[in-house]
Amino acid sequence: MADILLIEDDVAIRSALSRGLRDLGHAVSSAPTAFEGLRLAVDDRPDLVVLDLGLPDLDGVDLLRMLRAVSRVPVIVATAREGDSEMVPVLDAGADDYVVKPYSAAQLDARIRAVLRRAGAEPAAEPLLVGGLRVDPRARAATLDGQELDLTPREFDVLHYLAARPGEVVSKRQLLTEVWQLPYGGADKTVDVHLSWLRRKLGETAADPRYLHTVRGVGVKLTEPS
Repeated sequence: MADILLIEDDVAIRSALSRGLRDLGHAVSSAPTAFEGLRLAVDDRPDLVVLDLGLPDLDGVDLLRMLRAVSRVPVIVATAREGDSEMVPVLDAGADDYVVKPYSAAQLDARIRAVLRRAGAEPAAEPLLVGGLRVDPRARAATLDGQELDLTPREFDVLHYLAARPGEVVSKRQLLTEVWQLPYGGADKTVDVHLSWLRRKLGETAADPRYLHTVRGVGVKLTEPS
């Protein structure tokens, strides 16, 4: 069972999802507006937030950015908006998953359990070192040349997965399967967005990489700078 905060302005959807998730064993609180949702997220510290984007007082992407400034709680964006032009800004703002309406409580429950498994998985005991990069799975923290990296939970998962396989080329499909636990196609853009954001936080670009190197047509690898 998890403590879920549902931020959704549609009364019928909010009621149906709250009831469905409770029937599946979760404790559910809800908010119809962005600012009420932000208050509950900060005060009650839920295990996970389910966030609609079309809120009456503030766009959900802006709320997500505000929430990420004060919390690393896992966030699943559940919205009617679809397509890369909608998905990319949401992932870039720090969402852990993205599901498009309509969906059932059972489908959302599966996403919730997958995100929480990733957030609570047993990490390796020892920090991983690749050049000046240090990834500490116990603390879920990473530093570069002694400076802490401000990573979202999903960015940390990607970095940890790659750091555990230094020099090994990892495909996008492998990342989707092992990190996102999505063993089906159509979501490569999700990986691209997170790798792009991770590169920026490592102070590099795809055109001028230091740690994250793209192997065209194959995948990506994390290596010590030469």
